[in-house]
Formats: sequence, C-alpha cells, structure tokens
Amino acid sequence: MARYHIETYGCTSNRGESREIERALRDGGHHRADGPDDADVAILNTCTVVEKTERNMLRRAQELDDETPADLVVTGCMALAQGEQFREADIDADVLHWDDVPQHVLNGECPTVTPDTEPVVDGVVGILPIARGCMSDCSYCITKHATGRIESPSVEENVAKARALVHAGAKEIRITGQDTGVYGWDINQGESLLPELLERICTDIDGDFRVRVGMANPKGVHGVREDLACVFAAHDELYNFLHAPVQSGSDEMLADMRRQHTVDEYVEVVETFDEYLDYWTLSTDFIVGFPTEKPADHEQSLALLRETRPEKINVTRFSKRPGTDAAAMKGLGGQTKKDRSSEMTDVKMAVVGEAYEAMVGRESEVLLVEDGTGDSLVGYDTAYRQVAIPGAETEAALGDVVRAEITGHNTVYALGELV
Repeated sequence: MARYHIETYGCTSNRGESREIERALRDGGHHRADGPDDADVAILNTCTVVEKTERNMLRRAQELDDETPADLVVTGCMALAQGEQFREADIDADVLHWDDVPQHVLNGECPTVTPDTEPVVDGVVGILPIARGCMSDCSYCITKHATGRIESPSVEENVAKARALVHAGAKEIRITGQDTGVYGWDINQGESLLPELLERICTDIDGDFRVRVGMANPKGVHGVREDLACVFAAHDELYNFLHAPVQSGSDEMLADMRRQHTVDEYVEVVETFDEYLDYWTLSTDFIVGFPTEKPADHEQSLALLRETRPEKINVTRFSKRPGTDAAAMKGLGGQTKKDRSSEMTDVKMAVVGEAYEAMVGRESEVLLVEDGTGDSLVGYDTAYRQVAIPGAETEAALGDVVRAEITGHNTVYALGELV
C-alpha cells in the first residue's frame, strides 16, 4: 500500500479534483504520509492562470523532484496545458490527467470503491464539482486547453453527491466548476440546470448546511437570471453570493477577449439580483492591460466597477499564456499594466471598504468554517462575507452557526463579537 503526499494550487475546483484523487487512493487502501519525505508518491496538482504561477509550479515541481525520495506525479491545469515544460526543465515526473492519477498510483491494485463510500470533507467544508470544462473560448485562457468542453453529470447524481457530503459532516457545500452557470448545457439543449440543481439540493437534503455557488460566467447566468435569483431568495441554505467575472467594462475589450457576454448583460444580471435580494454579495473579476486595451477601455472598466460596486473584486494584470490567441498579440508595456492595476486596486479597496464599513453595527448569523489566528474563528454571514471573531474558540466550534455583532473591519473582511 502506498503512502501519498498531495499538494494543490489554484482554484476551488482544483481542490475538489484533489479530494477526488484522495478519495480513490483511500478507497484503495492507501494513506496520506506526514510529508513528502515519508511518501512513496508525491502528487502536485498545478495551476497555470498567470505566468508567475507557472514559474512557481515549475519551481515547486523541481523541489519535490530534487529533495524527496518519492515518485512524482504532476497533474492539474499546467500539467495538461503545458506538460512539456516539466520535461524541458528536466523534471522527472509523470504528467497525467486528474482521472488517471489514482490508477497510476494504485499500480494495478484493485480499489474498493463503492457507491456509498464516505466522501472526503475538509473540516466542515465539502467541495462539490458539479461539472468539468466550460463552453467559452476566451482568447487569453489556457485552462480551456486542460479542461475541454463541459461535461455535466445529471442533477440526480450531483444531489446524491451533495447529500453524501452533508451526511459526512459538511456544514458548508462549495459548488465548483470552471463555469457553474453553464452546468447542464451539454445535456439540456443549451439551457442551464443550475437553478434546478440548487432547488433540489435545498429541498431534497435533510440537515443544517449552507451552499456557496462558485464562479459562473455572466453569459450562462444571464439566460436564467430570474430563475436563479428566485431560488436564492427562496432558500436560506444558499449564501446570497454570486461570482460573475465581467473582466472588462468595454464591449470592445470583451469581444477581443472572446467573452460571450456584453456589459449590458452583466449589468442586467446584477440588477436582477438587486431586485430579488436585499442583502447579497457580488463578486467579479477584471483583467487590466489586455493587449488591445486603450485608455478609454480602462476608464470604462473603472466606471463599471463604481457603478455596480461589487463587494469582492479580483484584479489581474494580463499575462500571455502559451498556446492562446492573445499570446500572439503585441502587448502593452509592463509599466502601463502596473499603473492600470494600481489605479483599479485603489478603486477596489475604496468600494470594498465601504461595503464592510456599512456592516458595522449589524448583527449577523455566521457559519464558522475556519480557524483564525490565536483563539479566533472565521466564518461567513448569509451573503458570504467573511467575519473573523476573536475569542470565539472558547465558546463555539467549527460548524456552529453563531450570532455576531459586527464591530469593525479590515477592508476585505469584518470583525465581530459573539452576541
């Protein structure tokens, strides 16, 4: 029986894939080692979203190759999209697809996987990948080369997986995927099954839990925006949270990026959720410094940020990814990208800071899911806004829902006291 060490980088979807790998290995009788030095096999689940990440992945793979006696398996997005880079760096590793890792490690042994196997839960958080792949063809994205087009299990299969997570102790289910908004497009004639899935999870599963929906591109959400917002409004189990990455406030830029939505469609999604929900969190992403971005395009992005006022914002400087169409475009200078990123980050911090400042004095129900520093615990309120509660460890535990008064904030998260 093998002892394995696994490291995961990147998005929640990657972490979900790693848990599936671990589940298969554990079902086959293998167990996690204390560290890479004690392992028979080391597994590196990689991310390749930007160039800096790519360099970090190569460096970490080299360290594992050089410093540990374990066989090395590299998987994840960089492995699938740029596997040749590991070979060119003379890293002795087997580069494999996620699905192939368990059988490779099991080395022909018969696993004991059964349909009722206890799922792997990270503390009180269960990760549920509802589909693999996406329906987009963004000109800058290398992840598509790794994941391919969407493959959706049925609603019944995903509800069963969610139920298993709850029965295994999950108090928070994080629904993930490359694009959750287009879940079901491949099996439902191009119409999203996400509203139906969320409705079924909330009504068909007994227990106390909350559900967070992961990244959903605006195009997939737009066609079902009223149905989706209605489901959110009807069920307290759902965090009132939507991550819809717009990427630019310029339709010209969105066309060059080959995003499938327009600015107006994104705004219509936001307006619909505003109509149905009194208190919710909008999360979005912006890319600054795309090769064809003009000063006017950048100003439109800033204007959209100020108009829609997301409570969570990811700002990324464009970096060329090998094999993508955008990599062939003549890029902007590094200083231009740095300046635009800095300007947008300043606006972001002001917008987000105002949102958290408005929470001060509010009493919120908070589900505790993470250890904080010292004796503090960290959780999320009904709109999935992060709340750190100093001293909570003495009176509560992970998985508890507590009532807290928001007493302050640190721009991107709130501080609370137990009531």
